[in-house]
Amino acid sequence: MNNKFDALKDDDSGDHDQNEENSTPKDGEKEKTERDKSQSSSKRKVEQFWRFYSHMVRPGDLTGHSDFHLFKEGIKPMWEDDANKNGGKWIIRLRKGLASRCWENLILAMLGEQFMVGEEICGAVVSVRFQEDIISIWNKTASDQATTARIRDTLRRVLNLPPNTIMEYKTHTDSIKMPGRLGPQRLLFQNLWKPRLNVP
Repeated sequence: MNNKFDALKDDDSGDHDQNEENSTPKDGEKEKTERDKSQSSSKRKVEQFWRFYSHMVRPGDLTGHSDFHLFKEGIKPMWEDDANKNGGKWIIRLRKGLASRCWENLILAMLGEQFMVGEEICGAVVSVRFQEDIISIWNKTASDQATTARIRDTLRRVLNLPPNTIMEYKTHTDSIKMPGRLGPQRLLFQNLWKPRLNVP
């Protein structure tokens, strides 16, 4: 089973030879057991996620400068991560008051695999700012224009965005090259932990 959707497929066409069915009943039982385990595992993961999510503060209820990251297991929300380094992200700037609904719709679409791009989606970020909120979805391969277009179109549909909504795609390599981007913040963070010498 290479695809998560294989677990949902079932061949009930009735075109089986009677001897085939009788010759390998154990194989059929194994496949059914694997399907059941996969479906049960997926259901447990979604239930575990919702148990956690139901206790979280919604993005729209936050004040100040905050970021929520939701990434697949093993992928760090960093441009430099192996899964992200050749990728990019779709960015949507939202007026205040829309972030909670859009964030929930986005993560539901990710969990429900509505983007239909296989393992291409790495994660998503919602950034709460004073003037606006920003939602972005990260993918692995920026050079695959068909996949990035499919992600854009699905994102537009899932978030129910008006046709005139501006969506920006930015590669992570472009983000890294931007002078001053996160540079001063990282320097400030490093300086907070750097031992200081008291010199008269």
